[in-house]
Amino acid sequence: MPQESVQPFVQQSAHELRSPQSVHTPPVLGVTQSLSGRRWMRRLDETGERTAMALAQRHALPEIAARVLAGRGVTLDNADRELAPTIRDLLPDPSRLTDCDALVARLADAVEKSERIVLFADYDVDGATSAAVVARTLALLGAAARIVIPDRLTDGYGPSVPAMNAIADEGADIVLCLDCGAGAIDPIEAAKARGLTVLVIDHHPVTTLAPADAVVNPNRPDDLSGLGSCAAVGVAFVVMVGLMREMRRRGAFAAGSEPSLMPLLDCVALGTVADVVPLSPLNRAFVTRGLVALRRRDNLGLAALTAVARLGGPVDAGHLGYVLGPRINAGGRIGQSGLGARLLTSDDPAEAEHIAAELDRLNRERRSLETAALTEATALVDEAAPVIVVAGPWHPGVVGLVAARLKERFRRPAVAIGLTDTHGTGSGRSMPGVDLGLAIREAAADGLLIKGGGHAMAAGLTVAPEGIERLTAFLTERLGDTVRAAMAADTLKIDAIAAPGAIDEPLARLLTEHGPWGAARPRPVIALDGAQVEHVMPVGSGDVLKLRLAGRAGPSVEAMLFRSAGPVGERLRAARGATVNLAVEVAHGAFRGVPRAEISIVDVAEIAAAVRHAA
Repeated sequence: MPQESVQPFVQQSAHELRSPQSVHTPPVLGVTQSLSGRRWMRRLDETGERTAMALAQRHALPEIAARVLAGRGVTLDNADRELAPTIRDLLPDPSRLTDCDALVARLADAVEKSERIVLFADYDVDGATSAAVVARTLALLGAAARIVIPDRLTDGYGPSVPAMNAIADEGADIVLCLDCGAGAIDPIEAAKARGLTVLVIDHHPVTTLAPADAVVNPNRPDDLSGLGSCAAVGVAFVVMVGLMREMRRRGAFAAGSEPSLMPLLDCVALGTVADVVPLSPLNRAFVTRGLVALRRRDNLGLAALTAVARLGGPVDAGHLGYVLGPRINAGGRIGQSGLGARLLTSDDPAEAEHIAAELDRLNRERRSLETAALTEATALVDEAAPVIVVAGPWHPGVVGLVAARLKERFRRPAVAIGLTDTHGTGSGRSMPGVDLGLAIREAAADGLLIKGGGHAMAAGLTVAPEGIERLTAFLTERLGDTVRAAMAADTLKIDAIAAPGAIDEPLARLLTEHGPWGAARPRPVIALDGAQVEHVMPVGSGDVLKLRLAGRAGPSVEAMLFRSAGPVGERLRAARGATVNLAVEVAHGAFRGVPRAEISIVDVAEIAAAVRHAA
């Protein structure tokens, strides 16, 4: 990558550097308000600038890559671990997890006694992959386990008293709850009363534990394992490592016959990315090693799903989150909730192909339902309201997706409610600094909802149709000032400034190699200084735009804008021949077998009349 095409950030005074978000700090390229309404600010402070320079020198990194890494906590002291995290170095002793030794001992007893084991897992990707990891581990030990997945609409989240009674009626000995159950007090009490042994592997924060025989959850109050960033599937993998160790201690394996759990990391990678957990070094190692396993196509279900999704090149972390994950989720959203787990545990090629095709079909149906609902919901939005609340006759399985899209477009919390004659099922998504879950819990406590709960960034609720107006007024009153303050403080963090031609395939490859990017490790954002829009073309249905960009020097490049509805898309549709500042994300991909940089536009700003500023 030509170094002269990358503009270093201008150093500011010590006073200005004290607070990167200070109004005294000049915005990147003078962008005080982009077309999405955000101020562009540099990610690095003075210390970060020095760290980036040192990383570039010691590790022979291009300036952009060094700046990206420094902005995500990489230092000279931790660079070796952060740049190349490995399972070998980072996998902890399973015994560090509270209750893990008790759980694996009881599960080992069940294997030895051929007891009847039921895996009760959540209906999302994390639940399905957790079930697959545990079921496949037990199969390696010669034990069978039946998987039960509740229906999102009729059963709701987690174990219920009827579900536990049904499992007991069928003669099970042990039920292992996966990605759920840590706080399910009444259902687990009911299961225990029926004589079931109840074990739990979960990762959701709880204050009061259910009375299970063992609860492994790195986010329970008394756990000191440090694994709280793991998805349930990551926790399940660590526990299964502990189970294999326990079986080894009991003499279950002849010399050289112990099976490896490493092939199961494809499921661990998928669940980790799809559940959007913070990408700690261990989680990145799970994903990196899991992608290697996935590319070997050892899991027939994932291989079939990759085929129906028409992924021609190597599968990467983006494919896990945006291609494979949504297809697994489609069964739980609008189809049969157990399809994902069945796919991931199938050893029958014909069955795997059939389930993969059905999940692909359901995902297309889900997209159609989501698109129609989003169009209707967008027309109902009151842009003056601090919290968006919309309701319509939408499928409950897509209201969370609709809320997320509205939140992204309008930069404020959004709640979408799917209505029936008797009630509305809603889902909400929030923004940093606004605790939507707390407000929904307060609304439920005030009697405005049939039920409701959630955490800061996401919430779910059930409401009577006649109660929606009161709910809207409550959220407006309760969150209005907080939302307005959060919107005023909303900024886009820029890692570096470059000319369009500097975003080439080697840089994209390097950034991808230092990923994956996601929760707590945001995708790199690069500001393109003075990009001339040579060509704009709608793609497909027109919601996607393809652009050709040129700089003051260097080659022109292609870029894409996805979800082009809104001010950014409107500006770019009319931008042919214009010169604008762009904020882009960069990924590595291939087209017809040729590696290339894939540039995605995330924001656009008019060029300031004043002299350019760097952050």
